[in-house]
Amino acid sequence: MKVKTKQEFRQRRHFRVRGKVAGTAAKPRMSVYVSNRHIYVQFVDDVAGKTLVATSSAALGDVKLTLAMAKQLGQAAAVAAKAKGIEQVVFDRGGFAYKARLKALADAAREAGLKF
Repeated sequence: MKVKTKQEFRQRRHFRVRGKVAGTAAKPRMSVYVSNRHIYVQFVDDVAGKTLVATSSAALGDVKLTLAMAKQLGQAAAVAAKAKGIEQVVFDRGGFAYKARLKALADAAREAGLKF
């Protein structure tokens, strides 16, 4: 099957990465999804099939997708994870390019104390 759209390219990258990355209760998967308006972050235990913690830029208020917002979301996600006792995570970028906003989010989460 020939891939035709950017969304299909991203979906194929995501499936390829998900074949290699899995989260456990001790080291959950930090899954990131970027839409046109918001960024969503979930900490998932794939063994149990449960979402442990979730947060998004929508929870931060009505803000534009900027680097500053991504940093703020990374810190908020790390604080929420630490409140649930999560110290180490496996990062799943969801097939999105690891540039600008995604990199800022990951760096802010690392600075707030999460270990990737």
